[in-house]
Amino acid sequence: MGAHIGRRLRKGATSGVVMAAAVAALAASQAPEATPPATDNTSGDQAIGAGDTTSPSGHGSVTGDSPYYTDLPPLNPPNLPGASTKLPLTTGPAEAGIPASVYSAYKRAELSIRSTDPGCNLPWQLLAGIGKVESGQANGGRVDANGTASPRILGPALDGNGFALITDTDGGAYDGDTKLDRAVGPMQFIPSTWATWGQDANSDGKKDPNNIYDAAQAAGLYLCANDRNLALKADLDQAILSYNRSREYLNTVLSWVAFYERGTHQIPDGTGVLPVGRSDNGSRGNRPRPATSLPTVPTTPTPGTQKPKPPAENRPGPVKPPTVPTKPPVTPPVTPSALPAAAKVARLMIVANEKPTTTTNSAFTGLPRVAALDASGKPVPGVHVRFEIIGATDTRFGAGGTTATVTTGSVGLATSPALRAGEKTGAFTVRATVVGRTLGAADFAATVTERQADTLTRLAGDPLSATTGTSFTQKVQVKATDKGALAPGVRVTAVIVTSKTNTEESADGPSFKRADGTTARTVTLVVGTDGLLTFEPGDLLAGDKAGTYYVRLTAPGGGTTFIDLTVNAPATTNPDPTPTPSPTPSGSTSPETTTPSPSASPSA
Repeated sequence: MGAHIGRRLRKGATSGVVMAAAVAALAASQAPEATPPATDNTSGDQAIGAGDTTSPSGHGSVTGDSPYYTDLPPLNPPNLPGASTKLPLTTGPAEAGIPASVYSAYKRAELSIRSTDPGCNLPWQLLAGIGKVESGQANGGRVDANGTASPRILGPALDGNGFALITDTDGGAYDGDTKLDRAVGPMQFIPSTWATWGQDANSDGKKDPNNIYDAAQAAGLYLCANDRNLALKADLDQAILSYNRSREYLNTVLSWVAFYERGTHQIPDGTGVLPVGRSDNGSRGNRPRPATSLPTVPTTPTPGTQKPKPPAENRPGPVKPPTVPTKPPVTPPVTPSALPAAAKVARLMIVANEKPTTTTNSAFTGLPRVAALDASGKPVPGVHVRFEIIGATDTRFGAGGTTATVTTGSVGLATSPALRAGEKTGAFTVRATVVGRTLGAADFAATVTERQADTLTRLAGDPLSATTGTSFTQKVQVKATDKGALAPGVRVTAVIVTSKTNTEESADGPSFKRADGTTARTVTLVVGTDGLLTFEPGDLLAGDKAGTYYVRLTAPGGGTTFIDLTVNAPATTNPDPTPTPSPTPSGSTSPETTTPSPSASPSA
């Protein structure tokens, strides 16, 4: 009736050590006189000096040591230490903004992994740091409504020219290359590593390395491998180096982690700032920069990063003071931001599934859907719509979040990501709003009800019998069905009663033994995934009073049955057959008695 699940012990640590080290790395890496360490590590890990960096998948690294962005964050963080990270939509340096879907994927991965592997202490900022260095946060957040990078993000062919030599392992399924492998997607997984660590975090039935939700979840699991505790500096370094074996890579990622830990904010998808410096621009020899599908987006250099200025800025003439743009740039080839589209929206209209329902521990089959319309009633594409779960419920989106951002398609529609109910029943609200606007919300009245079973059927093992003071040693099972189909997950109430017509709990007799060792005569049990409710030997105690009792089982939906229990008194011990002589009265003569010899044979 219950299971005990153990968890391996972790090494203790404080995250402050990691934060301090990361800040030190950030400051040192941008000091005017700092000498950057060598980054060419193609011959192995000898010069890294950070312990065992063997990747859990058996490859040298997640990315095949392919090129990565080397830009560092500005020295001035977007917020002071300890300040709130709930910053307004457009607050702080541009580099601090993380596209909404990308940010959501990192947070969801952290929440999911902390629930399954709390000892890893995975911070979402580590995923953000790696995502920034590997792909510029999914190419500046250029993802579709499901979080899939568009266009897909591919690294160079891994031909051994300055990085790993990896011949094709996926038949070109992920990278389109049937001769050599390439790193794929926002977190730059090589196909062979993805085959081991790939995840379906957005519940769309696919494990796609180009999907930011799938990729972030897989990256988090990979970083936590080998029983790592990322609150420890040594384990954190090993995790990052297993991703890409370069000391410069380690320092660059730690710099971004520290930057994001000091504060960040969400920005619309597709408007993120892309870094421009890559590790193959002279730092790994004189070979040309590999062609990838990562376009370079013109950006304003951040003070302190010492980027080369465009030729136009080096021409003689007065230098204009920097200005802070009040709206996203519109210079090609930047994809137009969602803010102008959001400004066109006059209302959100519910178009489907206004009252989604499901049963406990089940997925919602009808998902909330809205249309973004302008004042004339025409659909508005490219609008960021935030779906939020509001109320006392354990229903969650996808991998465990309570909020999700979706972009309207060409016909102005946005559909909520997959919703799955937990164990709580009742009503709650799924609210849709336009990101960056104060328009009226579109509210969906959602409901979770108990799973039902209209029939409970006893299988082999009934009736049960035991002696007082012991437990029932027989196994018995009950099958739960609803309209003829198995009904897993149904909550069944079990009560010890004295007759099949009495619904009141018995005051004595048998009892249920709970997983924690306590006893009760009324318990709630959950039908297993096989549709069976099983009483194992020892789950029922006989008690101290002999008699006939019953387990009365009832389920939502009307299913009812009984299990017969018989409690027997201990067998009576036979008394000594030799009579005890009576005292002889005073003055009388006792008759002569003969005690037979033990060895004498009985007479015929």
